[in-house]
Amino acid sequence: KRVADEWGFVPSYNDLLGKIVAAGLRKYPYMNARLTADAIEYIKPINIGIAVDTDRGLIVPVIRNADQKSLRQFGLEFRQLLERARNRKSLPDDLSGGTFTITNLGSFGVDAFTPVINLPEAAILGVGRIAPKVVPRDDQMVIRTMCTLSLVFDHRIVDGAPAARFLKYIRELIEEPYLLVSVIQE
Repeated sequence: KRVADEWGFVPSYNDLLGKIVAAGLRKYPYMNARLTADAIEYIKPINIGIAVDTDRGLIVPVIRNADQKSLRQFGLEFRQLLERARNRKSLPDDLSGGTFTITNLGSFGVDAFTPVINLPEAAILGVGRIAPKVVPRDDQMVIRTMCTLSLVFDHRIVDGAPAARFLKYIRELIEEPYLLVSVIQE
C-alpha cells in the first residue's frame, strides 16, 4: 500500500510471481526454451505470459523482457495488457512471443491443478489459492499461509531433477522475497 499513491496501483501476487519467475528463468535458462523441428532452442529474452480470464475466454498477454523490468514497470505493463485484453483491444504483439506462462486459479478458490503447457514453451507454472493451512513446524502444528505450485514441463526439453531445481528456487523466492533484491542486483 505504501507505493499505491506513487505508482497508481498496489503490486499484486501476479506481479510478484512474474518477477520471481523471471529471476528463476534467468538463473535456470534451460526452462526458457522450446522444441523446434530438429533441436531444443534456448531463448535469451524472458517473455512471461500470464493467463487471464476474459469474457471471450482465456488470453495470455506477454510481458517482454520481464527480467529487465522493475516491479513497477512489470505491474504497469501487465495492467495495460490486461485492460486491452478485457476490452477486446489486444494487439497481436500483446499475445505472442511468450517463453514461459504463469496461470493462477487462486481467485477461483482452486488449491491445486494441472495446467497445460502453452506450446511451444517448455513449461507452465500453475498457482493455486493463497490460504491459511495447518502444517507441521518444529514438531508442532501451526497455521501458515500456503500456496500450491504446479510446474508442468516438457520432458523432451528438460528432465525432472532440473525442473525441480527451478521450482525449488521459485519456492525459495516466494518464501523469502527479500532474496529477490540480491537477484535483481546481480
